[in-house]
Amino acid sequence: MNSQYSGITDFIHGVSGQDLPADVLHQARRCLLDLIGVAVAGTATALSHIIRDHAYRQAGGSAQSSRLLFDGRRVGASYAALANAGTIDSMDGHDGHRLVKGHAGAAALPAVLAFTDQRSLTTVEDLLAGLIVAYEVSLRAGIVLHRTAADYHSSGAWNALGAAAVGARLLRLDPEATRHALGIAEYSAPRAPMMRSIEHPTMVKDSSAWGAQAGVNAAYLAAGGFTGAPAELMEAHPEIDDLGQRWRITEQYFKIYPVCRWAHPAVQAGLSIRANQLIQADQIDDVEVTTFAAAARLHTAAPQNTEQAQYSLPYALAAALVHGKLIPENVLHPRTDADVLRLSQKIRLVPSADMTAEFPAQRRAKVQITLKSGHSYSVETTDGNPEVPLSDATLHEKYRQNTQMLDGRRSEAISDIIFADAATPLNQLMGLITEPP
Repeated sequence: MNSQYSGITDFIHGVSGQDLPADVLHQARRCLLDLIGVAVAGTATALSHIIRDHAYRQAGGSAQSSRLLFDGRRVGASYAALANAGTIDSMDGHDGHRLVKGHAGAAALPAVLAFTDQRSLTTVEDLLAGLIVAYEVSLRAGIVLHRTAADYHSSGAWNALGAAAVGARLLRLDPEATRHALGIAEYSAPRAPMMRSIEHPTMVKDSSAWGAQAGVNAAYLAAGGFTGAPAELMEAHPEIDDLGQRWRITEQYFKIYPVCRWAHPAVQAGLSIRANQLIQADQIDDVEVTTFAAAARLHTAAPQNTEQAQYSLPYALAAALVHGKLIPENVLHPRTDADVLRLSQKIRLVPSADMTAEFPAQRRAKVQITLKSGHSYSVETTDGNPEVPLSDATLHEKYRQNTQMLDGRRSEAISDIIFADAATPLNQLMGLITEPP
């Protein structure tokens, strides 16, 4: 155990931006940039509009409340976390961790922002340190949950604990109240059956919106004296003992495409064939995708909305083959893209026992495209592992693509502040990410 931290509560309250390793801080900046970019793209979805309006109707109007991302309205803190996490989760392009098969950042950033307007966050460094605490606690809770629970639970089941942890930090709870906050969050977190959302895609997505809200509520309840049962995911597990030694945030992957990551290897393989063989979609007669069993369940061939499109391997691959790219606008209105829908009907998914055995440590897919001429081409890929991270340049290009609806100067100003001196006043960033596009 790092002598600097004697336990989970000591870590939550003791992390200082000035003491964090340079690579950890840099990764936190990358996560922050990516989440903000995805949030901008997400504001165009019906999910985001509905959940932001819901938050304002239920808890809007107070000057002491928290701000909604790229909206301008103020709502109660837990509803801000709900809506902001929903906006990020609405466009499935945010970062993740393969061992938890889900997403910490979608709840971590909204949780930090929920307290920003009321608490003592003054610099970008303060925000980054809080973000890191939320990631580190969330990811360990997720790893433990996946190891100890029989079912595959959604991200909200464990990222709620990271939201509670940063809430306890920013509310300056004592160790006992902090443990109660974690316990309340674990007890009230949405342990939703993730594969139900995969097979029947709707706006509940990965339940990160409810995880963020549960965690923020837990911190405020603990601050008021509310008690919670001990958080089993945070007690006496080896994953907790390396806090401050192993930084799980550095193991995050970043998505290139705004769809479920399980579809990424197939999309990557398809784009490789398209580019190398100079083929056009109307030349294609048949497409076979061999991949791991979970990815083969992303089988919706004719999605009717953006949620179904984001959880459809055939549609994602068809969109990439038709357009030569896969960006947010390709999944916003799937019913209007006749060429993509036509091609998606030709795509067959075949589960592989070998690829399934490697999951989740590896995510592989083999795509075989047969043309009307009889020629056939195949490529196998493993995509997006953290051992080969996206470069800063690639991540910035993705961010620019996601923030096209912003004025170019505003988009660059956000990026500049995130990567500027950590002592930059946080209010310079908050105005840029809360006012409407």
